[in-house]
Formats: sequence, structure tokens, C-alpha cells
Amino acid sequence: MLRLTELRLPLHHPPEALPAAICKRLRITPRELVRHVIARRAHDARDKTDIQLVYSIDVNVKDETAVLARFRKDRNVQPTPNTSYRFVGQAPVGAKRPVVIGAGPCGLFAGLILAQMGFRPIIVDRGKVVRERTKDTWGLWRKSVLNPESNVQFGEGGAGTFSDGKLYSRIKDPRHLDRKVLTEFVKAGAPPEILTEAHPHIGTFRLVTMVESLRETIEGLGGEYRWQNKVDGIDIATDAAGERRVRGLHLRDGTYLEADHVVLAIGHSARDTFAMLHSAGVHVEAKPFSIGVRIEHPQSWIDRSRFGADAGNPILGAAEYHISHHCRNGRTVYSFCMCPGGTVVAATSEEGRVATNGMSQYSRNERNANSGFVVAIDPARDYPGDPLAGIAFQRHWESLAYVAGGSNYRAPAQRVGDFLAGRASESLGSVVPSYRPGVTPADLAQCLPDFAVEAMREAIPVFGRQIAGYDHPDVVMTGVETRTSSPVRFTRGEDFQSLNTRGLFPAGEGAGYAGGILSAAVDGIKVAEAVALSMMP
Repeated sequence: MLRLTELRLPLHHPPEALPAAICKRLRITPRELVRHVIARRAHDARDKTDIQLVYSIDVNVKDETAVLARFRKDRNVQPTPNTSYRFVGQAPVGAKRPVVIGAGPCGLFAGLILAQMGFRPIIVDRGKVVRERTKDTWGLWRKSVLNPESNVQFGEGGAGTFSDGKLYSRIKDPRHLDRKVLTEFVKAGAPPEILTEAHPHIGTFRLVTMVESLRETIEGLGGEYRWQNKVDGIDIATDAAGERRVRGLHLRDGTYLEADHVVLAIGHSARDTFAMLHSAGVHVEAKPFSIGVRIEHPQSWIDRSRFGADAGNPILGAAEYHISHHCRNGRTVYSFCMCPGGTVVAATSEEGRVATNGMSQYSRNERNANSGFVVAIDPARDYPGDPLAGIAFQRHWESLAYVAGGSNYRAPAQRVGDFLAGRASESLGSVVPSYRPGVTPADLAQCLPDFAVEAMREAIPVFGRQIAGYDHPDVVMTGVETRTSSPVRFTRGEDFQSLNTRGLFPAGEGAGYAGGILSAAVDGIKVAEAVALSMMP
């Protein structure tokens, strides 16, 4: 089978145009084309008057050798890659059960791969199963009641459950581990088109049922979950050679869990666990992240700006954008985690603080588009001196946002026109904010660093020249966005183990090695493989 890439056709092409284009591109007759399957479909809307669909096609032809010889120097005509997943081995008889801390995308796939290899992992999570967790999350959104152990950040499915459900990333993996993730998601109930769309997404409601299905698979293979059981301590011993090694975990319920292979997949908001590990001497370092707000526009504005007359075309769906600007003060402002047709959600996990995030359902049919509008920051410049200083930095601005919103989990919000003019908003305009439990008109400059405010004010008009209506005075910004990524990295070696603690395998976004559902899941697979290899004779 051949993989034909970069095959371009107009957005409105008829079905018969695709096989005709394949034959023309490969210089074969229709009789020589045996079968074709779409491997990937994207769109190119840089010219919104002539939007193109861009295909990768797997093709069977009668004489594959002749076609390959004809195009031997053409990188867009190659043998179809083998994307099937191959396990690194199977659990030896009597192997001690590995432990996975965290049931987000990384921990979920680490647990799944270990279970599929016969290791019967134990998965420990501080939160609740996804259905109960969803009720607690809605408790904050609807009633302003926060459960610090069961919320947007903590519980089955991790932070990605309450997000846009994007299933794409910038990782380049020659082993196609991302395909393993997508395939398992489809088995668990995801729509099959995520295997072919260039920018697949699922949405919160579908993620809930998929997470449950994957849990059932892991349990059916001998895996075990322990819910509402935060890891309060880690037992580390020094062996005769002077190496620190994990020996077990102290759980919140008072039990001691013996373990010498532990996957640390705790997510980017487990601040108390970061501190516990740092106190135990596990190697950790500060890591860059970003700070800003969520910015909302009517989705129809974004669609028209990106797609012109083809706005609303079901093939294109709700339009996205990715923009950035390097400012005069040396800062970079950029869009982050853009959620077409979605809502801004309360994402705090600590009492007395406000943090925002974005979420979409599979349909992406809510009124507004929202995106993080954030400024990149780094430890040396903004929170030097301590590996955990980034956490204190986040908490400071989240606490100010809590006060600015009214000290009741409402969030401070401001019209773009007022933000640019340097005045507090007293009311909001035509763009209705979607954040629940609600917003309070305020001055966002009171809960953001001065350098971020300066950079954001410079970037808004620049982005307005790229996306019509981006800088409209009634566009609403809701603060603050601080959880863009983990503020720390638990540094690991080539064997995926902690630099100074054998048997501890830092993984995923919380450990500083991923960003988003897909990359976190892929990292979980890699770490599970490393655990397996370290346990084999």
C-alpha cells in the first residue's frame, strides 16, 4: 500500500474528484487504482476565497513497484508506514505490581499499557470517579462551592476532561504512539473520524464515557484503582551503593503501599504533592509557563474572519486561530488552548483563588469562541531562586483575581476597550461572558503583572489586524489564566527515572514533559514501557 500526501482539492469538490485526482497524481489509469482510504484530511484556509482540502491517502494499485520506481525521489509518494503498536514485552511471572499516581491522560495510558502487558498496575488518585467528579465540578460552576479534592484539576480523567478535548500536538514520534492513543480512544467510544481528521477533538461529554470505558478495560486486565487517596508521603531508602530508591507510598487513608516502581503522573496543579516530593529530596526544578486571561469573541466573527463566504461549512466546522506577537518589552504574547464554540470555566483547585480555563463540547456550537490570551514567563526573570517559586507566583495572582471578582469565585472581567484605555469596566457590552459562576466587571490590571498588562495592550491591536473583530471594544476578557502548564519539572534521565531517585518515573504534564491530552497520553505510554523494561530480567 502507498501513502500519497499533499493531495489538494477545492473545498466543494464532488466525491468522484478524489479518485480522479489520485490517478492523475500517480499517473495511472482508473483501472489500475484498486482501492483508496483517507488517512488524514486537513484544510488550508490561508486564502479564504479559495479554501483547499489537503489529503493523505492510502492507495492500493495494481503495480505498486512500478509506481514507487516512478516517484522514488518524491517524498509525497511513499510506502504506507506501519502504525501498529508493538509491546516491549510481557510481565514476568511474580512481578511486583507497579503503582501509577494520577488518573489523567498520562496516568490512564501508563496504566492501560502496563495492564495490557500483564503488570496489573495499581492506580492511585486523590479525586473521585469521573461521574462523581463531574457533580462536584458543577457544584463550583453553579453554586460557588469548591471541593479542593474533586474539581476541574483533580479526579478521573484529569484536567483534560474539562477542556476542548483536542487530540493533536506538535510531537513527532517515529513510532506513531499517537495512533495507539487515538485507536484506544475509538475503542472506548470516540468518533472514528478522530483517526483521519488533522485536528481531531472530542469534547467533555464524550470524554467522560470514554474514560469510564478505559477504566473498565484496565480493571478487566487485573488493574486496580484506589480513589480519594492522595499520596501524602513517599518512602525513599538509600541502598548500599548510595543510591536513593523508592520503597513505598503513604496514602491519605493511613495505609502504606509498598512499591518500588512508581509512575508520577500527578498533573500540573498538584501543588501540595510538588512540595511533598521536594521536601523528600526528589530532584525538581522551576519551569517556564504563561500568565494572562481568557478572551471571548462571538464564534461567528472568528468563522467569517477565517473562512469568509464558507463560514458555517460543516466540513470546516468552527474556526480556530493560533497567533503570537513579540513585544517591545521583550515578552511574547500568544493564544493558548483555543476553544471554538465553547465556554470559559472555573478551574481553581484551591480555596480563595480564581483560575480560568476553556472547554468545548464535541459539537462546538456555543455562542462564543474563547482562548487563552497569555504572556510567556520564565524562572530566571520572573520567579527566581527556588524550584517551587512558580507556584507562589501563580497563587499570588489567583488570590488577587479572587478578591477582584468579589471573593465568591466569580471572576474579574473587563471589556477590551476599557482594558486598552486603562480604566476599570463598570459594565459589559454586546459580548456576553460564558464563565460560571459568573463575572464581576473589574480592572484586570489589578490582578496581572505590569509587564503582562503592557505586553497584552500592545498585542491586542496587532491581533485585530490579523483577525477582524479581535480588538472590538466589547470583546470580554476574564481572569486569570495561570495553569497553562506545570510550573515545575521533575527531571528524569534517558531511562525515564528521576535523576536522583530510582524507581520513580516522572511523567506527563505535571512532571514537565507534556502539554495537552495527546502528548500526555503518549508520554504515559513511553514511561509505561520504561517501567516494564526495568522490571524484566
